[in-house]
Amino acid sequence: MISVAEALDQLFVLAQPLGPEVVPLLEAHRRVLAQDVAATRDQPPFDGSAMDGYAVAEVAPGLRLRVIGESAAGHGFYHPVKSGEAVRIFTGAPVPEGAKAVVIQEDVSRDGDWITIGDSPEDNSHIRPAGGDFRVGDRIAAGRILGPNDIALMASMNIAQVSVARRPGVALISTGDELVMPGEIPGPDQIIASNTLGLHALMRDLGAEPRLLPIARDNEASLKTAFELARGADLIVTIGGASVGDHDVVANLAPQLGFEQSFYKVAMRPGKPLMAGRFGDAMMIGLPGNPVSAMVCGHVFIAPVIRAMLGLPAEPAPRRTGVLAEALPANGPREHYMRARTTADGLVAFGAQDSSLLSILGQADALIIRPRKDGPRAAGETVEYLPLR
Repeated sequence: MISVAEALDQLFVLAQPLGPEVVPLLEAHRRVLAQDVAATRDQPPFDGSAMDGYAVAEVAPGLRLRVIGESAAGHGFYHPVKSGEAVRIFTGAPVPEGAKAVVIQEDVSRDGDWITIGDSPEDNSHIRPAGGDFRVGDRIAAGRILGPNDIALMASMNIAQVSVARRPGVALISTGDELVMPGEIPGPDQIIASNTLGLHALMRDLGAEPRLLPIARDNEASLKTAFELARGADLIVTIGGASVGDHDVVANLAPQLGFEQSFYKVAMRPGKPLMAGRFGDAMMIGLPGNPVSAMVCGHVFIAPVIRAMLGLPAEPAPRRTGVLAEALPANGPREHYMRARTTADGLVAFGAQDSSLLSILGQADALIIRPRKDGPRAAGETVEYLPLR
């Protein structure tokens, strides 16, 4: 068995970043920017008013000025403002040539075409300078996941389309004669396939394009058909059949169908019977069939692999530190990912950690990480954990 860290290192060797593709800006949300983008214009493109008021060439208490025009957003006043003159102006409108300040309307009294500045005008020009936000050529660097604020910024830069990392195509294959899909009627010795649906949701959250393939039964023909349907995927994920039993079809038959194994078995709990390698042009990861094992391996291994394929840093899932609210016994020889919940007093591990209990995983919002042969931990000690929400 290899360690979790060693398994991740080998997975990152297999997980090569995918090429870029150009998409409309409206479709770029939550995509990874593959190439720098640069502003095509200054923002604002002109000196603009930050307030409603009057654009003037001079400001002084009691000063009386003649109003010679109006400047509104989208309808500027394009004549110079001279001493003794003022232009009615609104927020966002271009400031006329010659104006040195905008006197807010609260500091002005108006009588027909004349205004008088009050006794205590604000000491603020209320002018947003051209290029005060960004200038032509200012860049947004590649390698970031684009959020709503980035989309707004690029739109204001007049960028209509962007180069983003191609989404990894992930083929998800559940294996086993005992499985039926949700909504079907299981036989007396069958259960509902759950892992692929949970992993499908995780893949979508990570920015991949998952495909849920038909369940592969415990025979060579069915598994071969599943692999044929997976053609074109960047990553094939099988769930179940990765152990060493007589009916573990993936471990027994995948090598005969072209699977080139990189490693098998990881010193972790849950998730020990994990395998990885290549199947043709695709990377392949074989997950254990126990529901919690598959989902934990999804967070620990597949999530970092997807991020690496998207061109993000090849690194483990981000860990946090927290305080234990309750003591924990010594850990065994495998790195343990314990389902836990966060409370006001700290992290509390669930008493039941069996790898078949999805109900416990559903309640958990953290995985406490216990190093191999970690000694007993007292309440109040600091531990590392993976957040699940």
